[in-house]
Amino acid sequence: MKAQDIKALLDEPACAHNTHKPKGGCTRPKPGATAGGCAFDGAQIALLPVADVAHIVHGPIACAGNTWDNRGTRSSGGPDLFRLGMTTDLTEQDVIMGRSEKRLFHAIRQAVEAHRPPAVFVYNTCVTALIGDDVDAVCKAAQERFGVPVVHVDAAGFYGSKNLGNRIAGETMVKKVVGTREPDPIPASATRPGIRVHQVNLIAEYNIAGEFWHVLPLFDELGLRILCTLSGDARFHQIQSMHRGQANMLVCSKAMINVARKLEERYGTPWFEGSFYGVQDMSQALRDFARLIDDPDLTRRTEDLIAREESRIHAALEPWRDRLRGKRVLLYTGGVKSWSVVSALQDLGMTVVATGTRKSTDADKARIRQLMGEDAVMIEDGSPANLLRIYEETRADMLIAGGRNLYTALKARMPFLDINQEREHAYAGYEGMLELARQLAITLESPIWPRVREPAPWDADGMPATSEVR
Repeated sequence: MKAQDIKALLDEPACAHNTHKPKGGCTRPKPGATAGGCAFDGAQIALLPVADVAHIVHGPIACAGNTWDNRGTRSSGGPDLFRLGMTTDLTEQDVIMGRSEKRLFHAIRQAVEAHRPPAVFVYNTCVTALIGDDVDAVCKAAQERFGVPVVHVDAAGFYGSKNLGNRIAGETMVKKVVGTREPDPIPASATRPGIRVHQVNLIAEYNIAGEFWHVLPLFDELGLRILCTLSGDARFHQIQSMHRGQANMLVCSKAMINVARKLEERYGTPWFEGSFYGVQDMSQALRDFARLIDDPDLTRRTEDLIAREESRIHAALEPWRDRLRGKRVLLYTGGVKSWSVVSALQDLGMTVVATGTRKSTDADKARIRQLMGEDAVMIEDGSPANLLRIYEETRADMLIAGGRNLYTALKARMPFLDINQEREHAYAGYEGMLELARQLAITLESPIWPRVREPAPWDADGMPATSEVR
């Protein structure tokens, strides 16, 4: 990828900080600083959930294990090709003898002949980018030879951060895949008298723990056909037909805001940024789709559905609110969750004392201030020492963060709930709120916390400090 292309992705014009600041753009990477993931890592995270594609990592074997299968994305139905780790497994001899391009061509052939995928995605890595492999030429030759689309995702790790890799992946889909196929006809079973079907897309939605399946029935009821979720539970042909969407919802602007902007520029598709976490945000997302599509009948049915679902879920949540109301939460995550989870916790009557913003945009931070007030505590430094300090100063009752903070919480004997991609529970939609409330209550009320905070038996009054071993 050329330097000017990388700069264009960093200087994203749709980012709010670019329109209000003289020197906009996302944070430039520092050489060697890949904490939180490199560009290759980000590209794989963005595209691996495409379930029927053969994903080939062109590089050493270690890169294949960088992201493979470590996220809780879920896929429905038949193809599970994305669960197979494919790599050219380059060694020093391959590099020295100039065999890497040949190995890539044969790897593509093996994937096509063994699995018959609708497409092959080839991910460039640091080694192959540095030695100058012409991956584009190999992919083009393989596509002509085997008659299957072979898409080069040029996101070598040293290009920059994980977020840059997300955007490179999205840019690749827009340039090389979107618009190459028309959507399948609407099945007769999906049509209902008097209801017009509208086609929409979700961008940067990854179906973590299958949470989008809580939301999908609501779209079906409203007659909103989801052409593609880029990329949770997606198929290659769905990405090809994204250009026919009437409205797009951007779930994580940090990851793929460039995709939403490009689809609007090329195909005139309006978009908005929203969230499925929390009762209010879930309802607002449905309203925003109705607003952009501008169908009076859809608007009416959307309001009826929201009134019904909110009445039902508020009644179901009330017992949980009684148990959670007033509890103080330290939230350390990033991106869209830095504000969307705040809204969900506030729906339950909880108080968010601080939230992480290391991976958040200026727009994310503006939403945080709107939800938590102008004096909202935003955490950039997520080191264990700083998290523990804030936890004590704010008198928080629990920590909600990613899996890497689990042992920090356990060592400090504080209740902890995983909110990031490794989790096993789905929190999106109205039904997801019930699961979130249940997990919060289980975590806070676990009998383990008072036990581990008690003095050890050998430190209790009247007990000897040491005992004789017989």
